[in-house]
Amino acid sequence: ALAAYALSKSQNGLRRDQRHEDAMDELGEGLAFRRDQEQVSGGARMRRTFRLGDTGPGVEIDASALGRLRVRRV
Repeated sequence: ALAAYALSKSQNGLRRDQRHEDAMDELGEGLAFRRDQEQVSGGARMRRTFRLGDTGPGVEIDASALGRLRVRRV
């Protein structure tokens, strides 16, 4: 219960940005990486449907993540 409370309080400043939502919806399933001169970008997506029985009720889980690593000499 304490962990759920802490998680709910930590999301007060989090906002939903439609551009980010669209980018995550366009990700293909699996892992992907891209390397440019200045940075390495990566994305991952997993979509699974779990059902109780063959025709029973189910739930779909869609997990996606975007990341960027930028290293510059200063």
